This record gives sequence, structure tokens and C-alpha cells, in this order.
Amino acid sequence: MTLLGGGLLLIMLAGVPGLFCRSDEHGGERFAALLTLVGAVCIGAAIVSATRGSGELSHTFAWSVPGASLAFYLDPLAICFLLPLLIIVATGAIYGLRYWPHREHPANGRKLRLFYGLISGAMILLLLARNGVLFLMAWEVMAISGYFLITTEDHQAEVRRAGFIYLIATHTGTLALFALFVLLGPSTGSLDFPAAGTLAATGSSLIFLLGLFGFGMKAGLMPLHIWLPGAHAAAPSHASALLSGVMIKTGIYGLVRLTSLFAEIPAWWGWTVLLLGAVSGIMGVALALAQHDIKRLLAYHSVENIGIIALGLGIALLGRSYDQPALIVLGLSGCLLHVVNHGLFKALLFLSAGSVIHAVGSRQIDHYGGLLKLQPWTGAMFLGGAVAICGLPPLNGFVSEWLIYLGSFQALKQPGSALAAAVLAAPVLALIGGLALACFVKVFGIAFLGEPRTTAAAQAHEAPVAMLAPMVTLLVACTWIGLLPTTLHTLLQKAVGTWAGTVVAGVATGSVAPLRWISLSAWLLLLLVVVLFAVVRWRSRTAPRELGTWGCGYRFPAVRMQYTASSFADFLIRLFAFGLNSEEHGRQVAGLFPLRQTFSSHTPDAVLDRILVPAFRAGSWLCRRLRAWFHNGSIARYLLYVIVTVIVLLTLFTP
Repeated sequence: MTLLGGGLLLIMLAGVPGLFCRSDEHGGERFAALLTLVGAVCIGAAIVSATRGSGELSHTFAWSVPGASLAFYLDPLAICFLLPLLIIVATGAIYGLRYWPHREHPANGRKLRLFYGLISGAMILLLLARNGVLFLMAWEVMAISGYFLITTEDHQAEVRRAGFIYLIATHTGTLALFALFVLLGPSTGSLDFPAAGTLAATGSSLIFLLGLFGFGMKAGLMPLHIWLPGAHAAAPSHASALLSGVMIKTGIYGLVRLTSLFAEIPAWWGWTVLLLGAVSGIMGVALALAQHDIKRLLAYHSVENIGIIALGLGIALLGRSYDQPALIVLGLSGCLLHVVNHGLFKALLFLSAGSVIHAVGSRQIDHYGGLLKLQPWTGAMFLGGAVAICGLPPLNGFVSEWLIYLGSFQALKQPGSALAAAVLAAPVLALIGGLALACFVKVFGIAFLGEPRTTAAAQAHEAPVAMLAPMVTLLVACTWIGLLPTTLHTLLQKAVGTWAGTVVAGVATGSVAPLRWISLSAWLLLLLVVVLFAVVRWRSRTAPRELGTWGCGYRFPAVRMQYTASSFADFLIRLFAFGLNSEEHGRQVAGLFPLRQTFSSHTPDAVLDRILVPAFRAGSWLCRRLRAWFHNGSIARYLLYVIVTVIVLLTLFTP
């Protein structure tokens, strides 16, 4: 426990020494990165020590705060969330040394490092907390630190708006969590977390709904995702990697931990989570397809992947409700493994996108083009992350999605039961995967292939080693899980046992999921790719060099002949016009000899921009009109208000 506590303090306070360093020195940021790395290693050593033993660590200290105790508990369920957190925090700290050096950002460099450490430490504390007050305190530190990360460049109006929306959303969710713990306290007799499977079902529905709202808001489940796209786009790229790869998973952790406390799970819980997961997955990837901003595109893919995680959790909840251990094992194993996988490949994609933004100076995909020649390492890293997020073998995204597929197919073993409808999660997952593949074909093709579309893209340069090394580390982690998923089998098995208890006793993940065959297939596929690459490379040496690439009849192709982000995905976006409602400006080209035309499209958020903002504007207008009517400067009317108020009070309170 000493290693755990020491590592937590080192990470949380890593940015403090830099507050006292000069703005033209590198010492503060390097010292912060060093403290973060040492802290991550200490916590990693504590996790290794715990997994070699019983798999659990616990300690409780007295605390004078009413109802509170410094109760810490490390179990396999928390480890599943801690592992990606430590990797992403450490790699992000190194990446930030060159991506956001203090010498180039003297106005906000200290603030960024300080709150990067605070949010990292708060998330670790949150995962270890076993007391409601301690949990909420860590939750609030995480929320406030996240706001300051998002508003790093607070001189920009767009950034301030994203931070304001995030602050409203996160505190709305926190209010629901306060109510949740108020209701949970009388059931247990204290604010300490009860043991798994010990709470009765009486009164559990309201607790679940509050948890679904509060934790779902943080996770970004649709339609509670309103803060996520703007926040992830506004933050610096390594901060976006932390927010998307780790912070939103604390919402999933809260849902998983909350549902583990109850002895009985009503079936409608599982169906609700499954439905929300399907909506989040499909609409998240559809909105991503319509984006032109590379970071907003990646942010909507976070909504999509949270939907995939929710599909796995929904299947596991249905397994608990219908007493089907195989569904529990496959659903929750897929859910937890995708938590790890998404954290790794989404951080990789945000860091790769940050490298492109750092070189080109723009987040607009249409400002890129031909970057693979100028940034080959960054292009390779982005391609690896794209393969992983699309769920393609041999990388890690395929393994977790395959477990969820198997879980949905297990529902067919109950013919005639309502549970059989859970098999619909399989086609939903297939649709999500197909749309994700189309989206990343668009992004990679427009950004890295073809010809440079702007002068800045033509002058782009490769990222420095300090930015490439974290990306390579994350890609190695993605490849490791894809090729050797059996290395996480024991951890997943223990985590599922922690959540479901004796219900899954005797049902191992390996007995219902062919992890060894998945590993073998991944190795064979990798070998095939290597052989094909070698053959193409060998044949290219003898190919004539004086012939140019066929250009469809154009000897000198121009930039305007290439697909744009709008035109490439236009057909798919129109299929989801009912939910996207994209705005189009200008006219499309028509005729054999058309005149010069301009055309652009914009897709606002389906919930925030189409529903909430107009609703709040209408409410604000109504309040202004009511205020103008009541507060009109007429003294006679004010006296009438007083008389009416006195009469009402006398009527109500006179015996």
C-alpha cells in the first residue's frame, strides 16, 4: 500500500514544482514528467504485487469528516481501469514535453501541467475509493481539473464555450451522484461501499436511474454526450487523449461498480443499457462521419466506443437477470477489455492527430493531404490506431468486440425467451464496425494520401522523438493484446468474479471464448501481411521508375480534383439524414460546363445544437417576457402583488 500511496502523491503533485520555475526553463516540465513516470512505475509495481498474491489490497484510515473514511481497496475490477490509465498518463506526460513546451506556451504551460497531474491523481484515487464521501471528493477534483485542461487556451471563445458546457454537464451529473449516495447510505448503514451482491432489490430502481444519469453523463452515453465533442476538440491533444482514453471510463467504472452491489438485477436494467449502447454506437459513428475537424471526429468515435462498451455491459446485466453465466462472462469480459483497448488506441489516435496538428497548424481534415510522405512514422501510427478502432485483426479492438459478438450469440441458446432479442446486438455491432471503417478510410485517405491541399501541409515535418516514442509505446500495447490476448485472461476472469460473485463459478473466459485460436489467427494474419509487404517491396525494385501513376487522364492532377471530407462521406451521411440534419451552404456543381461554385456542409450536434440550445433560448426569451410583464415600473401593480400575497398567506396559514 506504501507504493500505491506514494505513486498517487507523485502523480497528483507532479505539476507543483513547475509553478516555481522560470518560464524560459525546461526544468519544471521535465521534472513533472519524471515524477509522473516514477509515480506510474510505483503504482504499476503495487498492481503486479497484488496480482501475484490475492489480487486485492485494502487499507482504511480514520477521518474526522462525518460519514467519511479513507477507505482504499484495490481489486481486479479497479485494475482493469488502472492499467490503461497509467500507460496513457505516462505517455502523455512525455508527449507533452515537445507538443506543449512551456517556452512556447508561457501563458498556460504551468496550468496545463498542474491540472494534468491533479486529474490523473484524482482518477486513481477515485478507482481506489471505497467510501462515498472520498469517491465524491475525488470525482469533483477530477471534474474541476478537467475543466482547466479543456480551457487551457481560454483566450479563444470556442474553448471557453466548450469549458462552460462541460462544467454545466459535469455538475448536473454530480448532483445525481449526490442523490445516489444519499439513497445508498440507509441501505448499508454507512457511506462505505458494501460488498458485491449484498444489496436487496428494494428501492434499487431509483438508485440505478440516478447512477445511469450521473455516470452516463461522464461516460458520454447518448443523449448525455453533449459536453464531449467540444471538450475533446478544445483541449491540447495529449490532454484529449487523457480525457477520452481514461476520464470518460470513470463513468463506466461507476456503472459497473454500482451494478455489482445488488444481489438481483431487474431485466429492464440490461435492456436499457443495451438500447443506450446501440443508439450511442450508431449515432456516434454517424456523427463522426460528418465531421471535418479531426479532433471532433475522434471525439464522436469516443461516443461510439462507449456504446460498444455499454453493449457488453448490457449483455452481462441480462446474463445476471436471466441466470446465464456464459452471457455474464462474455459480456463483461468484452466490456472490460474494450475499456482497456479503447483507452490505448484512442490515446494513440489523439497523439497522432496532435502530431499532424502540430506540423500543419490546423484541425481541418481538408487542410491536409499527402502527409504520409512527409510524416511516415505519424502516418503509420495513425493507421495502426485506425485498424484497432475499426475492430480489425490482428490488433486489440478485434478481440474485445469478438467477445461481445459471442455474448450476443449466446442469447440464441434461449429460444422462446425474451433474452433471444439480445442477439440484435450483433448486427448493431457489425453496422458500427462498417461505418467506423468507412470513416477512417476517409480520414486516412484525405489526410495522408494524395497531394498536399495547403501550403502548410506541403511543408509539414515529422514529429520529434519525444512525441513519436509515446505513440510507438501505445501501438505496441495494442499489438500485444491483439496477438496475445491470453495474457489478460486471468485478470478478466478475476474481474468478472468480483462483479458477479459465485454466479460465474466454474465458467472461465477461455471455456466460452477461443482466445488461443484468436491469438493463433492474429499471428498468421500478421505473418501474411509481412510476406505480402516483402513481396510487393521486392517487386517494386524492378518496376520502371520513369512512369508516373495513372491519373485518370490528367497528367497534372490539381488539389481540387481530390475528394473532400464532405464529398467522400456524402452518401453515408445522407442515409442518416433523419438524425444528423446536416446544413448545406452553396450549390452543387451541375451540367457539362458548370460555372464556378462554392459548397460547404456543417453537421451540428443532434442533441446540444438541435434540442438543448433552442430550448434554453426559448426558455430565456419566455423568462424575459414574464419579467417585463411583472416588473414594468407600475407602483399600483406592485401594491396589488403585495395585497394578493398577503391574502394568499392569510388563507393558507390562518387557523
